[in-house]
Amino acid sequence: MFNLVHFLLFVLHHLLQAQALTLPQDISALKAFKSSIKQSSIPSWSCLASWDFSDDPCAVPHRTRFICGVSCSPDATRITQITLDPIGYSGQLTPLISQLTQLTTLDLSDNYFFGRIPSSISSLRNLQTLTLTSNSFSGSIPDSVTALKSLETLDLSHNALSGKLPKSLNSLTSLKRLDLSYNKLIGFLPKLPFNLLELALKANSLSGYVSKSTFDGLTRLEVVELSDNSFSGTLGAWFFLLPSLQQVDLANNSFTHVEISKPAGGNSDLVAVNLGFNKIEGNLPANFADYPMLSSLSLRYNRLRGAIPLGYSKKKSLRRLFLDGNFLIGTPPAEFFAGDTEVTGSLGDNCLRGCPANSQLCSPRQKSYAICKRAYSGKPRS
Repeated sequence: MFNLVHFLLFVLHHLLQAQALTLPQDISALKAFKSSIKQSSIPSWSCLASWDFSDDPCAVPHRTRFICGVSCSPDATRITQITLDPIGYSGQLTPLISQLTQLTTLDLSDNYFFGRIPSSISSLRNLQTLTLTSNSFSGSIPDSVTALKSLETLDLSHNALSGKLPKSLNSLTSLKRLDLSYNKLIGFLPKLPFNLLELALKANSLSGYVSKSTFDGLTRLEVVELSDNSFSGTLGAWFFLLPSLQQVDLANNSFTHVEISKPAGGNSDLVAVNLGFNKIEGNLPANFADYPMLSSLSLRYNRLRGAIPLGYSKKKSLRRLFLDGNFLIGTPPAEFFAGDTEVTGSLGDNCLRGCPANSQLCSPRQKSYAICKRAYSGKPRS
């Protein structure tokens, strides 16, 4: 009798689990989501193909329906994640996605979604991860995205988004990772969220100065990638003194000057700096040698003059140094060519004297005397 009771309870438990548990508004949102995707882009073996609404999305076990692409809350009543397989789904993101108010993750990366990002996405107040990278979304980034106060990761990279960045971007107080690279964004950098760890805005058409007010209070910022834009003017000394900064890539912009101060107390986590292919003038910043962990430095193809600071050659942490394509003069430090040197890179295409032809560091060859003379309005001197 005891075993029979346990058997009946077991059967009842599984029958209850098989009942429709998911909130109706979540089911209708999932139906709208799937119907907005072209049927021809849904292979029979894909996650979306398993979304068969003759069964409940959160029923346990899923068996042959809803086998992937969707996750539910512990009580099996709400949809909490949509993470599609990257197989080339083509369609638009339905505004009815806003009904999934318990969604914490929306990841549609590496597919062929197109059209605008719906402004109704602001209803997803529990969203922590929004990843739409490598699709064909167009139009502007909706200002309503700044209402997502729980958002920690926002990745809209590799799309066709245009227009300006939302002015109230700094209201995303939980945001740690922002990647909007490889779009068509224009305008200036607005104030950034103070909890940001990683900032990537590569390959857009952003312009203007990189101002201190934009980065004010970002004490946790570790990675800044702003290469391939149109930023200009002077990069102030405050920038490299951001307390947690580790990696900086500002190559392929139009900066004309860079100010480098010694790190406070000689402490800094800065490891890699790329300022190549700008319009930076003046002498090589000697204070880079005072950043204790700096291992990679590129200032290639700028308009720098003068001699290579001796501190660069005495810096034990430095492993990669690219200074080619400038107008540097004098004799490069002998330490660069010692048998035990571990520095790679290039000092070529400058106005240096005595750079050993058999050293890889001296490739490509130096500029002609005529070019160097013209650059210095006369005979270049050390």
